[in-house]
Amino acid sequence: MSASLGRALGCAALVGATGLAWATVEAQWFTVRRVTVPVLGPAARPIRILHLSDLHLTPDQDRKIAWVRSLARLEPDLVIDTGDNMAHVDALPAVLHALDPLLGVPGAFVMGSNDYYAPMPKNPARYLTHDARHERITENTRLPADDLATAMRDAGWKDLTNRRDVAVVDGQDVSLVGVDDPHLDRDRFPVLTRSHRSTVDLKLGVAHAPYRRVLDAMHADGADLVLAGHTHGGQLCVPLWGALVTNCDLDASRAKGLHGWPGPRPDEPGGHGSTWLNVSAGLGTSPYAPVRFACRPEATLLTLVGR
Repeated sequence: MSASLGRALGCAALVGATGLAWATVEAQWFTVRRVTVPVLGPAARPIRILHLSDLHLTPDQDRKIAWVRSLARLEPDLVIDTGDNMAHVDALPAVLHALDPLLGVPGAFVMGSNDYYAPMPKNPARYLTHDARHERITENTRLPADDLATAMRDAGWKDLTNRRDVAVVDGQDVSLVGVDDPHLDRDRFPVLTRSHRSTVDLKLGVAHAPYRRVLDAMHADGADLVLAGHTHGGQLCVPLWGALVTNCDLDASRAKGLHGWPGPRPDEPGGHGSTWLNVSAGLGTSPYAPVRFACRPEATLLTLVGR
């Protein structure tokens, strides 16, 4: 091996090791992303929604648990949890401990695949495909999703598993519609019945994975704002470029953040023939890939204001 080739390989190894070290640190660099959404009636009081997604908690993640508990200080009016809370068969007590300060706030939830089944080691290259669902996920270890849902419902949170509901948030009526995890093809969009046609102040759609069929259905249903997670924001992103993958059929330009749906451009705002769409980059990762790069783990505080 020539000296120049050796130096090049050494530099490449150093860059790779440095990048891996940074990605490991960034996966613990939690942040609150704050956005304002002009979606309410002109005279309506603002509504603060805390959007949580993809905690992927294991029992030993004390720092993440403490950080999630601290979010109660944001004093949200409504909490929306878009799933993938657990990443270990014994994670349920940790999840409930993390969420406990928020369970007294009006809330709603749907489940993700990692509420039903434990994560498994996977080939990272699979995520470069259009829709990375090759393995039979039903063969994974089952997680206590029913117990988690029961605890959330007992706390007063609305279960939006293929169903509709209404919540009263700071004196305003909020219509809610949700689906079970589209990534597992469990979504069945609920029919709009006569009892759900009453006038409300806000219409929210909630899903774990932002598949296009679900976003189209919620847009056609008249949702003012749709909240989803699942993508991890791309998890390993290219600086100044963004996400390469979304792990679903959503375009990578909408892998995280506030966008409009549908529209020729991902930055087309809602309210102009589009529905506002917030995709959370989430707070966790699979325990088998505990890294993030150029994509900090996040919760989102959305302040809804008059149009």
